[in-house]
Amino acid sequence: MDNISSYLLAVALMIIMLGMGLSLVKQDFKNVILFPKAILLGLANQIVMLPIIGFLIVNIFDLEPEIAIGFMILAACPGGATSNLISFMAKADLALSVSLTAISSLITVITIPLIANFSILHFTGKNKIVNLSIIETIAQIFVIVVIPVLIGMIIKHYKPKFALKMDKTVRIASTIIFALVIIGLVVKERNNIIPYSLKAGLPAILLNVLTILFGYFSAKIFSLKKKQALTIAIESGIQNGALAITIAVLILNNSKIAIPSAVYSLVMLTSGMIIILFSKKTQTNN
Repeated sequence: MDNISSYLLAVALMIIMLGMGLSLVKQDFKNVILFPKAILLGLANQIVMLPIIGFLIVNIFDLEPEIAIGFMILAACPGGATSNLISFMAKADLALSVSLTAISSLITVITIPLIANFSILHFTGKNKIVNLSIIETIAQIFVIVVIPVLIGMIIKHYKPKFALKMDKTVRIASTIIFALVIIGLVVKERNNIIPYSLKAGLPAILLNVLTILFGYFSAKIFSLKKKQALTIAIESGIQNGALAITIAVLILNNSKIAIPSAVYSLVMLTSGMIIILFSKKTQTNN
């Protein structure tokens, strides 16, 4: 992918994260105190269990290095604005969803470079694809993810009416830019997209289903409310695919590593719709 497409992708993600910041207030972070068990369990699933499950899957399927690295980076990413939207539409615990997304986004600024470096070394051995600098990667992710969220929160705090009007425009703009970049990715990798998708499809489905189920039943084991369990399931299985693609294309400079994230995005949107429909059906019956 050329430099223009790479920077457009970064801009798209920054706009998405800005939009997420526009929906955050201080109270969302106070939920860490209000729901400590739910927050800790959700973070444990996202930060620890998801990469472990991803690692097991890529080894069971014996995927080639670029695909395996792509899955590991995806598994290391936090939930994104999509998980918040699905939680809202499924009538889950939105405050918990936003809090988990916000906190995991801050934590993964540190954990993503560590997991990415481990994956590159583990799956490629001495022949690294790229020399990934942890400090440099943290700085890039901080600029792309954390700063836009903080700006969005500041706007929300001081100009709430403007933030409300701006929210829809930001979402539309980011969606259009992101869609154009994905189209560019598909065109560039048109000779590889079908065989890579065939290889990544089943692992992507398995990763999505297992993480959602693990998130839900682990929450039930810890006696969390149904809405909290549903939220943790969504946050566990709905990843920030835009961030994973940005890391693959902009930081690692390898668009093939982005293919698992592109495939997974389709899978998780499908499962997200199923969760929304199932949730609405059960709530209607009740």
